[in-house]
This record gives sequence, C-alpha cells and structure tokens, in this order.
Amino acid sequence: MVALRDEILVYIDGKFYPKDEAKISVFDHGFLYGDGVFEGIRAYDGVVFKLKEHIDRLYNSAHAIMLDIPLTKEEMIEAVLETLRRNNLRDAYIRLVVTRGAGDLGLDPRKCAKPSIIIIAVPLLRLYDEEKRRKGISMIVSWVRRDPVDATSHEIKSLNYLNSILAKIEANNVGADEALILDTNGYICEATGENIFIVKDGKLYTPPRSSGALPGITASVVKRIAAKLGYEVIERNITVTELYSADEAFLTGTGAEIMPIREVNKRRIGEGKMGPITEKIFEEFMRVVRDPNEGIPIYR
Repeated sequence: MVALRDEILVYIDGKFYPKDEAKISVFDHGFLYGDGVFEGIRAYDGVVFKLKEHIDRLYNSAHAIMLDIPLTKEEMIEAVLETLRRNNLRDAYIRLVVTRGAGDLGLDPRKCAKPSIIIIAVPLLRLYDEEKRRKGISMIVSWVRRDPVDATSHEIKSLNYLNSILAKIEANNVGADEALILDTNGYICEATGENIFIVKDGKLYTPPRSSGALPGITASVVKRIAAKLGYEVIERNITVTELYSADEAFLTGTGAEIMPIREVNKRRIGEGKMGPITEKIFEEFMRVVRDPNEGIPIYR
C-alpha cells in the first residue's frame, strides 16, 4: 500500500495504517506513563539527514531506560526509509517512537510483553516562518528548572516532556515564542526542545552536557560548521546575564534548525535580529543538510 497524495500512512509494529486507523492500546505504558523514547528526524531532498546518528541516539536512550528495541539498528533504518517511500516523501519530518508496550495499570515494566514501534512521516515541518528566521524569536526565562542529571535527565530523549511543556505554556501565556530553561544551579541549560549557543567577541559558547541538556545532533553539526568557518566553540556554564550581553544568540534543533534569538525577557540580544556569524553558520548548515554524504538516501 502506497499513500495517496493527501493520505498519511503510519508504521506501527511492522504494518502500515491510514492515519485515522493508526492506534495503540490504551494500556500502552508510553501512553499511561510516558515510558518510552523518541526521535525527531528530517529528510531533505530525498536524503534523511543524520539518520544513523538519530538511530544511535534512540538506542542509547532506550538502553538507559532498559528498553529492548525489537529491531536491529539496520532494520529500524529500513523501516524509516520504507515509511517515507510509502508516503511518497522526499522532504519530510519523521517522528520515531518506541514505547514500553501494552501492560496493565501498574508501573511494573515487566508486565509489558513487547515494545511498540511507531513511525510517522509528514511533509516538512516548519516551526517558525522565514520572517522569524530573519528577525529572530522572543524568549523568556522560565520558572521551570530542567530536571537534573541524577533525575529524569533530558540527556535521555524520553516520552516524558512535561518539564518542557510547562515552560512552553509559560511562554505562550506571556506571548513569547519560546522559553529558556535553567539547570538546578541557575545556569542556562537549553530551550524547551532546542540547544542554545551565544556569540561573544567572535567565539561561540554553549552549555556543557553536565547541565542536563540533550546532546543535540543539530548542535553537533553546528559545532563542526563553526570550526570549519574558523570560530572557536567553548562548552561551559553560561549565566542569563551573559546571554543578555551577547553579540548574538541562536537555538539549534531538528525542528527549529537554526533560529536566532531577538530578545530575552524584553532585553534585546545584539542587534535584535540574525547576526552575521549566525547567518554564516545558517547558510553553511543549509548546504550541509542537502549533502547526500550527510545522511541516507530514501530511494536507493
């Protein structure tokens, strides 16, 4: 079965279902308890960008919560590619979810006989329009602190995103585009679903992994691009005051790609728009994502 132009086919445990028929059990522990892991992935012009790296991170997250994925990495890659083929997509956003599976109403994961795998592919997602890309987004510093590394750390990309959702609600309530989340020591950690970089005196700074931030795949590409362009990237703790006085600042993520920050808590950042270093990195990033060597072709 191949999707018609306006139809979406969803992969669930080896089979494809029309969007309206794609269902999981209400006893699935992913639904009941957020017990599972996921990845957001992009395909550009027929190539799934950094698919291997996303699959590696998925399996690392699953290993951390002792969730045994019932497919090999190679089989999972093929399942993602086949989902894109079935939906006739070349440019797409892919959501790959692995839940603990159906169990009972107790917490014990041993009651879940088999994990479930869900793959959803839709036409390319745009979190922000191009005007936001050029002008930058507005942010607030949320009262919500990022879960520490000795708790439900966001180093694990789990289905439990309530920590980020609460911060996003706060941003929505005051009319800001996004929220910045601090770690338990008051240093900048990340946004609700993106990593953050600031630019000061020609150098890039980003919070360390010890802050509890997700080790971002887009962030790792940005670090590589920055080094190629001759900019030093330093990982260290960053205060909110340092962000206020930065020359430039931007977010990175699969959904956001590279998004400049215009203001934080009504303090303008730099010139209040995409800065020159951010622009150079963004332009190079858009070339990289379309390089066939940076991903896996859908139609081979």
